[in-house]
Amino acid sequence: MNSPNQPLPTFDEVLLCTPQTTAEQVELFLRRCLTPCSGGEKIYTMLYADELSYDVSCRAEMLFQHLQCCNSTYRLVILCNCEREHSYIPSAFSQYKVHMIPQRPLPEIQQYLQHHYRVSQPSSSAASVFKDNMCVGIVSSKRAGVGK
Repeated sequence: MNSPNQPLPTFDEVLLCTPQTTAEQVELFLRRCLTPCSGGEKIYTMLYADELSYDVSCRAEMLFQHLQCCNSTYRLVILCNCEREHSYIPSAFSQYKVHMIPQRPLPEIQQYLQHHYRVSQPSSSAASVFKDNMCVGIVSSKRAGVGK
């Protein structure tokens, strides 16, 4: 948010982890991040890394240890659920741990995201479904199974 006109991360810079995320997916992501000539100024982010299986987490840590010695300028952020801080990845990377609290008020964060997710030219696209021609939206309900 310090550079409002800088684009949001692209698909190759973010890995959304689930228990089904494979070791190969994590390996490709870490290689993109930690290979000296490929990273550039990108900030790579692993979301919910605490969700990775034990085997995938072990392989990820070993690969990280192997590759990070080749590149001292990588930019990697690993986000985990604080309620799962004792799972493998948060424990293995605990020496780098930083507790994060949003530094900006919610309206400012919403305005920043609206700037990046608004369709510039209104057209007959799916963005017309969401408020203010946004190309993303959140649909929620207090009741489960109501067709979302």
